Amino acid sequence: MRGLTVGRSPRGTRRGTQATSAAVAVFVALGACLSGCAAGGTGTRDEGAAHADAVGGAASSSPAASPSKVPDRVDAVRLVKSDPKVSEEVKHELKPCVADEYPVDVSYGELTGGTAEDVVVNVLTCGDAVGVGSYVYREEDGAYQNVFRTEEPPVYAEIDRGDLVVTKQVYERGDPVSSPSGENVITYRWASGRFAEQYRTHNDYSNAAGNAPTPVPDADG
Repeated sequence: MRGLTVGRSPRGTRRGTQATSAAVAVFVALGACLSGCAAGGTGTRDEGAAHADAVGGAASSSPAASPSKVPDRVDAVRLVKSDPKVSEEVKHELKPCVADEYPVDVSYGELTGGTAEDVVVNVLTCGDAVGVGSYVYREEDGAYQNVFRTEEPPVYAEIDRGDLVVTKQVYERGDPVSSPSGENVITYRWASGRFAEQYRTHNDYSNAAGNAPTPVPDADG
């Protein structure tokens, strides 16, 4: 669920640049005129034509900027609540935290090679933002179909360069929710109509770092 920087005005710089450009333009025009006279009166026209051709060629060779694709936004809450593959426990957790703000993270990207962008939905808890369910939806025949789910909290799914990366935090006995002992990171890739596991890594977190308070730096030092 997710200003304005005021900088120094470049007005003075622009004025100086305009004055310098004007002076250079006068000398260039004078040189071109003298060159044309020395070439029998055709030099200026020849240079002008060549310049126009060069400009035209550069303009025609520049590719037109294509607008970036904006995915269609989906109602992730309704999508999850109407999905028969989502457990009743997750649906029960999916309720507003404040006003009409639901604890869902939604990502769009290409995962399955379909005609529309795929949708990744993570359902979180309101209090500590623990992931309780992660899902991937693929558009098929005008409707979104659930093609991946994992409901083993804490879990979180992301799109990484066309792959689906699922992170599952690991807790040992006595670990607070804010300090898991480690994590398993699993990378899935779409193949033959389903997601297949490609890589799996495990990371252990240090329990020593971050426990001691940071001393206040010496003002004299």
